[in-house]
Amino acid sequence: MARQKDTFYFDGFRRSADYACQAAKLLSEVMHDFNPGQLCERMDSMHAIEKSVDEVRHDMMDELVTAFITPFDREDIDELGHVLDDVTDSIEGVLNRMYYDNVTDMRDDAVQMSDMVVRATESICELVNELPRFRHSKTLRELVFAINTIETDADHLFIESMRTLHTTCTDPLQVFAWHDVYRHLEQCSDDCERVANTIDSIVMKNS
Repeated sequence: MARQKDTFYFDGFRRSADYACQAAKLLSEVMHDFNPGQLCERMDSMHAIEKSVDEVRHDMMDELVTAFITPFDREDIDELGHVLDDVTDSIEGVLNRMYYDNVTDMRDDAVQMSDMVVRATESICELVNELPRFRHSKTLRELVFAINTIETDADHLFIESMRTLHTTCTDPLQVFAWHDVYRHLEQCSDDCERVANTIDSIVMKNS
């Protein structure tokens, strides 16, 4: 019975990670082939993904309330579910801000940042798949390090992007808009790192 309950939680983590990856790829597609007239439609698609993640998290929390045996501490299950949900929320936030800040042209460095988020969420999917066998995994630590590296690279790109924005853009409204978008793109990478660090902490506590 305990094994069946463990599978429920691990499947939930996998589904949440997969939805985060879907959201990241959708954002990347929007930015690679940017069309302001299609943002509303893309926002609807993104919100559907975000809603699916919320449903997974709610189901897991409902189960956690009544569970007698869990694969690791309840607080850690709750925290991992929360940080996975945050990734998709942040990705959706980028798209929303491009819409209501009226972004009309795409910037190359923003596209690069979105691609970094895709790579980070793909690594999260691999990392979550390793979680059920963390005691015997040969790649889990490497995946944590890979996500940490992506976040560091994204921080560097964020700094350079903001510098370029403030030194070359003469439209104050676009400066304001991109300031907002860049900050939320950076948040996406930060949230991906939080997932990696949370899993790393869980592994250390249970090894």
